[in-house]
Amino acid sequence: MGEGGNGTFESIRDWVSEHKMRSVATLWASGIAGSIAYNWSQPNMKTSVKIIHARLHAQAFTLAALVGCAAVEYYERTQTETAKAK
Repeated sequence: MGEGGNGTFESIRDWVSEHKMRSVATLWASGIAGSIAYNWSQPNMKTSVKIIHARLHAQAFTLAALVGCAAVEYYERTQTETAKAK
C-alpha cells in the first residue's frame, strides 16, 4: 500500500489504542446486531435458538476484538521499548 494506506492504518491503530474498551464494545454490539439480523432471516429456527446463536457469534466477535486489542498493546510496548533502547 502507499503512504495514504499506512496513514489510515496508523490513525485506526491510534484510535483503538486510546479507546480499547469502546472498540471491543462497538465490535460486540455490531456483531450481535448482525447476527440477530441474519438469524431472523432464517424462517425454520425457533426464537430461542436464534438468540443463542446470536450470543455465540457475539462472544466470538468479542474474543476477536480482545485479541486485536492485545495485539495493539503488544505492538505499542515493543515500539516503546525499541524507542527507549535507541
